[in-house]
Amino acid sequence: MATTESTSLADKGQRLGLRLIAKAGGLPGLKDPKVRATVERYLYKGAVTSFRAQTAAGRAFAKKKGSGQAARTAPARPRQMFDLTPTEDQQMIRSVARELADEVVRPAAKQADAERAVPAEVRSAAAEVGLHLIGVPAELDGIAEERSAVTAVLVLEELARGDMGIATAIMAPAAVATAIASYGDADQQATYLPELTGEDPPVAALALMEPQPLFDPLSPRTTGRTEGDEVVLDGVKALVPGADRAEIFVVSASVDGQPRLVLVEPGTPGVEVEDDPAMGLRAARTSRLHLTGVRVPVTHLLGTTEDHLDAVRRARLAWSATAVGTGQAVLDQVSQYVTERTAFGEPIGHRQAVAFTVADMAVEIAALRLVVWKAAARLDRGEDAAAEIAQARALTTRHLTLVGSNGVQMLGGHGFVKEFDNERWYRDLRGAGLLEGTLLV
Repeated sequence: MATTESTSLADKGQRLGLRLIAKAGGLPGLKDPKVRATVERYLYKGAVTSFRAQTAAGRAFAKKKGSGQAARTAPARPRQMFDLTPTEDQQMIRSVARELADEVVRPAAKQADAERAVPAEVRSAAAEVGLHLIGVPAELDGIAEERSAVTAVLVLEELARGDMGIATAIMAPAAVATAIASYGDADQQATYLPELTGEDPPVAALALMEPQPLFDPLSPRTTGRTEGDEVVLDGVKALVPGADRAEIFVVSASVDGQPRLVLVEPGTPGVEVEDDPAMGLRAARTSRLHLTGVRVPVTHLLGTTEDHLDAVRRARLAWSATAVGTGQAVLDQVSQYVTERTAFGEPIGHRQAVAFTVADMAVEIAALRLVVWKAAARLDRGEDAAAEIAQARALTTRHLTLVGSNGVQMLGGHGFVKEFDNERWYRDLRGAGLLEGTLLV
């Protein structure tokens, strides 16, 4: 990337951070001194230091003992009425994610897709605003006073409106941090979270997907067997973002017959990474993770079987949130195109078939957004959201894929070439309805 472009991205990341501080000053969620200190540490960092690339894989996670019980974010405060309107804090975080998407993510999307790599300056600009901390409690150096799936889906929606592949790459480490904060014990939190919430967070990945037809994430074929104080893992994980540079994985495996999450470090003997390019999400640089006789301590088991189920559901909701964002990008672009493109003396949007197609796209996106927000709100209230998450998954698989296809169709020949974003959006939307893991709300 040229120096002038790198400088521009750095400046944008700094401006976004400073703008967030100005907006956050009077918000109730930032009145906690520890939360405010953490936010300011992240946001001011860009104003006094230069941007730097991520370190290569191989960071050492020194084992540490936690003090007392594991820290957890408090449940979201229930509202008197079921209301999906984002709070003032959520609106502020959403607006910063939107600006990041518009000013940093979208301009880099075409290059990132072509090169299958997110520019280091984009990763750094994203880290400047601290969005990877939204699932980590304040006492663990995060910015979350409470675990809020609504906040997470708002952030994912906005980032994916910029580009789903880049959003996946920059929020994959956030999923690992959220998993450890939500399911980990005190020792696991003390060992891994200081790095994941630090100024140079490692690349990390939540690996659930496997390379077989009709894959069921609740019955992974990757196996683990307990031998003394170790767990021996065997299996293959597919479409793992950034696996070639990752410094920590959270993988799913059937351990002694029960689905569990397991912490795996890439330097462990038996861990190998194989390139696994996909149709979409090219910027996330997906790979396969081979586990052959990998031995990890029993203490690397993360959470319980119930936590594994919770992670699967929350990951599916996260993918539906990204589909809302990318679908909105398609709708915005197509709406403008059919208004400006003329044929036979009038805008093509005046043609009934075109107008009805665009209207159907708007309805389908709005329907998915409503279901995603409702599912997230139910999770935050401590209620069962399994039905809403299943509905969101079905809508994503069936209707948002069609939104992507129609986005290509409405542009005719222009939709088939890489000059426009539509073909990339279509490829990404195909993946949102079938991928498992990677993201977490």
